[in-house]
Amino acid sequence: MNFLRPDRARFDAAIVDLDGTMVDTLGDFAASLNRMLDDLSLGHVAPAAIETMVGKGSEHLIHSALVHVLSPALSKAEADAKARALFDRAWERYQHHYLAINGRHSAVYPGVIEGLQALRAQGLRLACLTNKPTPFAKPLLADKGLDGFFELVFGGDAFERKKPDPLPLLKTCEAMGTEPARTLMIGDSSNDARAARAAGCPVILVTYGYNHGEPVRGVDADGFVDSLAELVPATGR
Repeated sequence: MNFLRPDRARFDAAIVDLDGTMVDTLGDFAASLNRMLDDLSLGHVAPAAIETMVGKGSEHLIHSALVHVLSPALSKAEADAKARALFDRAWERYQHHYLAINGRHSAVYPGVIEGLQALRAQGLRLACLTNKPTPFAKPLLADKGLDGFFELVFGGDAFERKKPDPLPLLKTCEAMGTEPARTLMIGDSSNDARAARAAGCPVILVTYGYNHGEPVRGVDADGFVDSLAELVPATGR
């Protein structure tokens, strides 16, 4: 990690992803989706399948879960069409359940607090940028004691497009008044890396998150860490 250690000489700020990077929220997703599916009289989806669906926003997650449970009885095209027809009701029920259980089935990954403290100690400004809707993201950060680290929090509903589009990163840099080249992106998936590359931000990925079922070390990134605690300067260990 020394080749891209996030210190003030290289960076002015860091943008940090939420799900799969700071907080393991798979349990929240599973509980909310399966309660939603119960309301629609549909079967459940297993956490292992949900993990491959996470990262592209709640709309994608809900649609993917619906297609997954409908597919055994329908063709792919039929399942997709049925999922679209059910989407509005599913979205309403998902929001209801997620807001009710937000944070109850999730946990902060080891090393996250230490890593965020290290970034702040280096003088970097921090923003949280996630594809999770802002009304879900802000309460989760507060519940886990992470909200105090960030001067800005942007969810997937904050801009016209979501990661992997570069627009959210560019807008976040604009809001902080920082140059993309001096703003480090820290995430867990190809969505974060692709968005960072297109925006001109250096990017570090954690190895433990949700990368759509694909090996994260195969993603084009500037570095990988097994824990955000690795962001602590060597002299501070």
